[in-house]
Amino acid sequence: MRTVRLTKESTKDILENLLKRSPNNYGKFEAAVADILANVKEKGDEALFSYTKEFDKVEVTPETIRVTEAEIEEAYKAVDASLLEVIRKALVNIRSYHEKQRQNSWFTSTENGTMLGQKVTPLNRVGVYVPGGKAVYPSSVLMNIVPAKVAGVPHIVMTTPPGKDGKVNPSTLVAAKEAGADEIYKVGGAQAIGALAYGTASIPKVDKIVGPGNIFVALAKKAVYGHVSIDSIAGPSEILVLADETANAHYVAADLLSQAEHDEMASAILITTSTELAQNVEKEIEGYLKVLSRKEIIEKSLENFGYILIAEDMDEAIEAGARFIVSPGFDPEIVDYCIEKQIPVFPGCVTASELAQAVKRGLEVVKFFPAETSGGLAAIKALAAPYVGMKFMPTGGINPGNVRTYLESDVILACGGSWM
Repeated sequence: MRTVRLTKESTKDILENLLKRSPNNYGKFEAAVADILANVKEKGDEALFSYTKEFDKVEVTPETIRVTEAEIEEAYKAVDASLLEVIRKALVNIRSYHEKQRQNSWFTSTENGTMLGQKVTPLNRVGVYVPGGKAVYPSSVLMNIVPAKVAGVPHIVMTTPPGKDGKVNPSTLVAAKEAGADEIYKVGGAQAIGALAYGTASIPKVDKIVGPGNIFVALAKKAVYGHVSIDSIAGPSEILVLADETANAHYVAADLLSQAEHDEMASAILITTSTELAQNVEKEIEGYLKVLSRKEIIEKSLENFGYILIAEDMDEAIEAGARFIVSPGFDPEIVDYCIEKQIPVFPGCVTASELAQAVKRGLEVVKFFPAETSGGLAAIKALAAPYVGMKFMPTGGINPGNVRTYLESDVILACGGSWM
């Protein structure tokens, strides 16, 4: 992880480096993804089973591709009771938040008899993609399925890659069952996106596909857009932490690693006014790397796209943070403020002009909890914990964790009176 003095030049260089990770810059993979999608569209299950055997080293059949109730029961027996408790607490918090996003149809009429309105209808069938190759993230399951359930989607189809034993990770299955998935299929990658977009004999076609994934999943979603709706074309995982000398280096390091562990192209950036904190965070990261199972992935991520930026003062740090947030090369899922002084982003505070653009994009509040970088367990604990700090997820209105993602809206115009 490189420590750099914050300047306009260093910021510009970093943003240019981060832009290289955009899905739009991976044309060399597009041909392979196009071939996979074309085969799934033409051959259906045959192609789906073949790719699962090739990429996941698992043989699936029409009888085994769908997760059974027996497998779900087995997963419950394998999951620790404390994790199940945390999942259920997180569900309450997530559901409570998204229930406030519900939208209702409305109708009105004018004096001349014209009726105006908006009919809001939940999508009929949604496909939720859950990564499962390099790590397991039950939190991703909860944050995609719960808002769909709140929106009223009647059919939720989930796909996730199987392990080499042909099974789905127990914590993923338990999270899916608790959240309300109707069908779960053991298939991942671009082939899963193709199955959800076009439909096969085993997997039904959906109206919309949501959820994160690797570069092949991102490019597949981009390619099928038009055949089916999608939430967004997600790039690699990213986190931005703004911190002063009062921040806890142990927690800051853990939060940075909670995103860096996702894949080699993830980016973790700390902007701080304290050289001492920067040094302590580096030491904490070194300590974590001695015990974390995903050490190699984290090291590559931090080596290529991890930065600690030293700012002269907090105004400079906030200005740089705002620039990173609105940059096309860096779109962080999480923005942490580990600062003693009140940060001017909530209503009732004086909004910092440097953050105005970021605020306009939408900041979805989630709970703050010191991350533990344990394959998604930290994220679930974050959603289950009470508020003890500030953490934001820039959503721009298209994040899968948003009820609007799962609704259709039709304008109603019935002309009458002098219009007739």
